[in-house]
Amino acid sequence: MLKKIEDGFAVALVGILSVAAIVIKVMQDNLHIQVMNADSIIVNTAFVFACVAGLITWRENRHLSLANVTEKFPTKAKNIFDALSSFFVSLIITQLFFASFLQIANPDQFTNNVILFLAEKFFFAFYPLCFLMIAILILQKKEFRVAAIVGLVAGLVTSMGAITGLIYYWTGLYDFPKLYAISDAWNTLCDKFTWLFVLALILMAFAGVPLFVVISGITYIIFSKAGGYIDVIPFEAYGKLADKSVAAIPLFTIAGYVLAQGSAGKRFIELFRALFGWFRGGTVVAAVLVLTFFSTFTGVSGVTILALGPLLAVILSGSGYEKERAESLITSCGAVGLLFPPSVAIIMYASSNYLVITQFEPGFDVINLFVAALIPGLIMAGAMIGMGIFFDKNKERPKFSAKKIGQAFLACIPELLLPLLICLTYFTGFFNLFQVASFAVLYAVLLVALIRRDFTIRKTARVIADSVPVSGGILFIIAAASALSYWMQDANIPDIVTTFVTTYVSNKYVFLLLMNILLLIVGCLMDIYSAILLVSPLLLYSASALGIPVVQTGVIFIMNLSVGFLTPPVGMDLFISSYTFKKPVSQVIKGVLPFLVVQLVVLFIVTYCPFFTTALLPK
Repeated sequence: MLKKIEDGFAVALVGILSVAAIVIKVMQDNLHIQVMNADSIIVNTAFVFACVAGLITWRENRHLSLANVTEKFPTKAKNIFDALSSFFVSLIITQLFFASFLQIANPDQFTNNVILFLAEKFFFAFYPLCFLMIAILILQKKEFRVAAIVGLVAGLVTSMGAITGLIYYWTGLYDFPKLYAISDAWNTLCDKFTWLFVLALILMAFAGVPLFVVISGITYIIFSKAGGYIDVIPFEAYGKLADKSVAAIPLFTIAGYVLAQGSAGKRFIELFRALFGWFRGGTVVAAVLVLTFFSTFTGVSGVTILALGPLLAVILSGSGYEKERAESLITSCGAVGLLFPPSVAIIMYASSNYLVITQFEPGFDVINLFVAALIPGLIMAGAMIGMGIFFDKNKERPKFSAKKIGQAFLACIPELLLPLLICLTYFTGFFNLFQVASFAVLYAVLLVALIRRDFTIRKTARVIADSVPVSGGILFIIAAASALSYWMQDANIPDIVTTFVTTYVSNKYVFLLLMNILLLIVGCLMDIYSAILLVSPLLLYSASALGIPVVQTGVIFIMNLSVGFLTPPVGMDLFISSYTFKKPVSQVIKGVLPFLVVQLVVLFIVTYCPFFTTALLPK
């Protein structure tokens, strides 16, 4: 019952976000009726959705994590690591609950805004509530429950600073020297053993602990070391999740997921097969274009592989393509779409680095980055098509048929209109980014439910609910990384790195080579969103100091991370492909290596030829 309530609430929030943005625009622009606090209504509703989505993602065990290397350990060793994982997860979730709940108890927080007759504090309250529900779910699991309870107790002890704050706000009492001593002892331990604690958490990431938990734990240690300023953690998460650009990300992801689950994928395949299937590698062209289109929307390449991989593998194999090659091609193309609008990775990069970028390029707009990524994206997609054609040995192909092309085109018009309308409405300024994302969801839902009738209304709601864990995983990574990113800025880490780089690396081409190597490693170990928040500011300052255009740095950054998904031994898409196609990871790696080599070549061409990123930009 509770699961149905959570899913229903999440679907309702998606509906509210999608409809409200368009309704508010019509009221203000066409009816000239001003909606008070319109932006606050939208971003706080988006924040509540992020909290609910994070809870559902935990419930479904789908939060982003590194490959669990302990799975192949002997049983006893694996059990030890699993117990440690339960301990650390329970510990950090408890810390996050008290850090965020403290802000609810503080009467001086969230006192200014009233949104829909509700205080802003009401919306923020969903954040600690989410962690409370996650803690309950952790304790409900019988396996390693003792370790989880110990972690909960340790979380209480290490949250003593927040707990004493709660006691003060509730009772007015503050004379608790023993409790303060516990808080001070924890801060001292963090100061003395910072790197030991951080290393332990990094090791836990390889034991399957969700990345947002690892990043949050590291952030909590760092702020405790600095004197216990843990209130920064929930505030930064709130500030990042209640941002219209970030709020657009889950909507684009949901729109892509809904389309992928409907008949849109089959219709695109039929159209592209009719257009290209008559020549060698034509089916490959169709497959690459379909994968590119859907990964552009979903923002997570793994979703595209999971949703369309089996279907495309059957189609490619049925067209005479070798099964192993087909699966390798699909795996290799899972992230190509990150370079095309409305790529949520590009949106995230531009919004999170906006203040830094405008220091070096005043008047910058995210459109600049979309335009700069267009040619590199076309080159990458073209390279994958070329590789696919090279491996296509099938000589039996259907004849060219203008009639079939016409029929397939007519059948696919509504699907083709979506990317066209997105580009037209956004690039002309008719819609802002969030409104475009809202429009994409409404269009996708209307298409699959009313026009195509792929699903009933109830089934469409179920599909939307199924897509929530995808966006929840992204949003909680962004929330976790935001406070750590804040600390890096506050500690002048970008300036320190820039000074180091400019002192020891004076040649920009050497810097670009080192940046590529670093980002490929980062792409293996991190999801793209935490990498954008934590790593991109460091490199952006340094690159700009060496005279590298900010758009070129952005495109190189996104390309590196997309290639990193394929880079052995722990590239995320390798494991997703292994799961999707039910084959060993070693076999997946062997199959994708030729495609990976070509992607690396394209990456280095784009890196050292700035023409490809700047050619289409206004002079």
